[in-house]
Amino acid sequence: MLRRLFLALAVLLPMAAQAEVPQCRVPPRISAPALPAPDGPRRVLPIAGYTLALSWSPEYCRTRGRDPRAAFQCGGELGRFGFILHGLWPESTPGNWPQWCEAAPLPAETVRRNLCMTPSPDLMAHEWAKHGACMAGRPEGYFKAGAALLRSLRYPDMMRLSRRQGLTAGDFRAAFRAATPFLPAAAIRVKANARGWLQEVHVCYGKDFMPAPCTDRGAEDVAPLKIWRGL
Repeated sequence: MLRRLFLALAVLLPMAAQAEVPQCRVPPRISAPALPAPDGPRRVLPIAGYTLALSWSPEYCRTRGRDPRAAFQCGGELGRFGFILHGLWPESTPGNWPQWCEAAPLPAETVRRNLCMTPSPDLMAHEWAKHGACMAGRPEGYFKAGAALLRSLRYPDMMRLSRRQGLTAGDFRAAFRAATPFLPAAAIRVKANARGWLQEVHVCYGKDFMPAPCTDRGAEDVAPLKIWRGL
């Protein structure tokens, strides 16, 4: 799995600079949470592609600033974040995906090493247990794969976009593609909430880790889009 990823990135990285990195202060020690109980059936399925899910942290944190469960991401303890890695998800057939495969424990050092990428130990444990264990034998390999894909991306000027009158999901796709030229627009899924605020961006890949069209594009290009800029 990782070998295919690194071969793909060898093609893509000359066309992309490193992703923006937040100002992040990692605590010297941190505990690893226990793996969560499954919220659905175990499915061991062949992998046909992958989805890299990025969350727009300002929107997530706008109502969670005082929630102790979101302290690392939203309380300012680590820093302030823009896009964070929600997870890397293996996909099978449309609407069906591997999940809840047998998972090794999540080491505390792995949590600490990746906390600036995914600033929630509980989210890391969930993503590894539900998705990662179906594509990697160890959590270190899973998070290494997510970090490698994340580093291949660049982001548009989110503050500028947030002030743009009449912004649409299509405008956002075009801006994201301009920042990361190797991504076709069809590989960018835009997820907004019911009020039209940007929540997540999903980048779709084939089994070879090359960008591929998403089966579900999320918000259509003509859909109005708002971006909360509470960084």
